[in-house]
Amino acid sequence: MVDRARLRQHAVEVLTVLAVAACYYATARLGLLQQLVRGQVTPLWPPTGIAVAALLVFGVRIWPGIALGALAVNITIGPSVLPVLLIAVGNTVAPVCSYLLLRRAGFRNEVDRLWDALALVFLGALAGMLISATVGTGALAVSGALPDAGFWPTWSVWWTGDAMGVMVVTPFLLVVRRIRRPFGIGPARWAEAVALAVSTAAVTVLATDTSASLLFLVSPFLIWAAFRFERAGAACCALGVSTLAILAAGRMTGPFAHHGLLTNMITLQAFNGTTALTSLLLAAVVTERNRTYREIKRLCTQLSEKVTHRDP
Repeated sequence: MVDRARLRQHAVEVLTVLAVAACYYATARLGLLQQLVRGQVTPLWPPTGIAVAALLVFGVRIWPGIALGALAVNITIGPSVLPVLLIAVGNTVAPVCSYLLLRRAGFRNEVDRLWDALALVFLGALAGMLISATVGTGALAVSGALPDAGFWPTWSVWWTGDAMGVMVVTPFLLVVRRIRRPFGIGPARWAEAVALAVSTAAVTVLATDTSASLLFLVSPFLIWAAFRFERAGAACCALGVSTLAILAAGRMTGPFAHHGLLTNMITLQAFNGTTALTSLLLAAVVTERNRTYREIKRLCTQLSEKVTHRDP
């Protein structure tokens, strides 16, 4: 029985590793649709978000799935064997380092505290993804696949893409996996959710297709999502807004028109970073406030019951 249970556990672990590798590969192919440099550097790299989320959920033992997925993707687009191996190593080490930094900082997968949101953005995304961007861009430059003048623009796109994957995809996955089928939700609540989704998408499209700088118009809808729908609403809206902004940057329309690659990546990173940070911070603050309110209400109810029982 012990051997059978252990064999079953190993089988589950192997299947989990293969599932992570498959998800990494599939989302990588999707992200490459928006490639900007050499057919392999994109402003949104969803696999990093999936990798960090998988590590946070299953632990560091899942790293072979990340390595397998990264190797499978880069074999099809890499210039030669050695750069492919180096890029795959960088794509594996970066999420693992992000995971270790987050665990060292006391990060909780619920993302229900202000500290969790700050740690995910600054440690998991901005700091951890420096490794993959530096290793990957350096491998392309050393192999001769990238000219010297293109190092920093390529590095900026690489870092932006990996960081955005962690900022918008990881919290979305961590929150969505905890969502349960809602019960007792009235039609007005559903109507508000639909109105939020439609209006957020419409305003984001308008802001990213207009030459005037209107990106600030998205902020009220992120606040609406965080206050009314907490983490689920904030994560979904942040993912949608960031995706539409990245598509506009890829087309070089709206505020991304008539600018160079490096300038567009700085603008995109600033906007998406602000979007992710605003939505995550507000959602965490609202969640903490509501949790405190429920706890106070529970204690008041208990106190009231005790007073009632003691009153003759």
